[in-house]
Amino acid sequence: MEYVIGVILIISFIGIAVYCIRGGNLMMGMLIMAGLWTLLVIIGKLAVTNPAFIAENEVATSKTVPEILDQVFTSGPVGWGVVLVNVCFGAFFGRVMLDTGIVSTLIRKTVELSGDKPAITVVLLSIVAAACFTTMTGPGAVISIAIIILPIFLSLGIPKKVALFAYMFSIQAGFVLNPVIFSQYVAYFKDTKGNLDYTYDQNLRFAIHTLLVIIICTMLVTVYLIQKNRKKTKNWATKISNEGVVTPEAPANAPGYALFTPIVPVLLVIIFKLPIIFAILLASLYALVCCGKMKTFPDAVRSFSKAFHDGVVDSAPIMGFFLTVPMFCQAALLCAPYFKALLGPIVPTAALPLCIIFMVLAPLGMFRGPFTIMGAGAVTVAILQGLGFSTVLLFPLLATTTLIMNCCACPTQSWISWGLGYTKTPLNEYLKLSIPCGWIISIINIAIVYFTAGINL
Repeated sequence: MEYVIGVILIISFIGIAVYCIRGGNLMMGMLIMAGLWTLLVIIGKLAVTNPAFIAENEVATSKTVPEILDQVFTSGPVGWGVVLVNVCFGAFFGRVMLDTGIVSTLIRKTVELSGDKPAITVVLLSIVAAACFTTMTGPGAVISIAIIILPIFLSLGIPKKVALFAYMFSIQAGFVLNPVIFSQYVAYFKDTKGNLDYTYDQNLRFAIHTLLVIIICTMLVTVYLIQKNRKKTKNWATKISNEGVVTPEAPANAPGYALFTPIVPVLLVIIFKLPIIFAILLASLYALVCCGKMKTFPDAVRSFSKAFHDGVVDSAPIMGFFLTVPMFCQAALLCAPYFKALLGPIVPTAALPLCIIFMVLAPLGMFRGPFTIMGAGAVTVAILQGLGFSTVLLFPLLATTTLIMNCCACPTQSWISWGLGYTKTPLNEYLKLSIPCGWIISIINIAIVYFTAGINL
């Protein structure tokens, strides 16, 4: 019976992958899968009679039906409370950076520094974008900065697909070091008891080398394509469509000593080991004071309230998704014994072959597939954890294919879909550039992951 349940799980797994690829609502998809897989776990508890299977998976099979339901539909979402709080504060900080004019000032100063040299402008602005997104999060922040940076790229005569490619890959370079993003992703790796054996400090080496790999590879490709497609620099007044986008009037330049604010929370976390939320609050207070947004108590109230309101609005869709994902994750963990029974004999149990599989199949991180944490990859995590792989190896592997192949290259990502429409870039042109580049970056990064984390496992 355990094999029958395993087959049904595989079929439903393929079904959810197809559903995701076709653009189905992810929140509803996760909720349906959580319900279906919970039902299969209950059926397995009542119908499986194999003594060896029951003895090997006693923790999962000994749970009562109320305990199973509680773990999936109560403990799952409640256990992700920290993730939701981090998302809210990350979005709040992003809004502080935008409302104070710190981001727009950084961008203007960078453009002034680079002059009229397109390649230098792209490199410097990409580095600025990466630095900003080491702490900023959410589609709202990504789009708000994009409507400043992308017109600059396009006005310099940079091809649309190259401009979009440079920006999208740069923000992911920042995301790999972002403590808020880390807290979102690492929550998928909790065991059935809600325990987690992987910290931000442990992830730091992976984050730094991934950031460098993405930035270096992206800039090399971008500069090459700019030189190859060199065109006469256009007038700065060049316009692109802003249809459907509300672009607020740019605030006045922020003072120079405020421009370090985007990286302050990360430095506080890394150097002083401060909690991320406290670090974000300190950095936000610093930014608001430096930029004159807290001259009086009413000013402080208005600034904080507006930033929190706008940040939560920006994050509302993903917060709904994050309330159903933990249900799916817990159901997947309970289903892991059935996946293991069916796939255990054919799935590699050593680090090297697993890393090679991830290199070869990295594009499965696209379209919310099995190598995307923010999609069907939640099941992949459960299967590989059930086979005994350590989070020290699994997190970098899945984070690589999620951040690079899905968040950089895939049109199912909200900001990429928006960017394609905003710049009027044909999807096929962007994919012809983003997929091979993302694949190569993933291969390089996974090789580094193996030699830094997997070779000793």
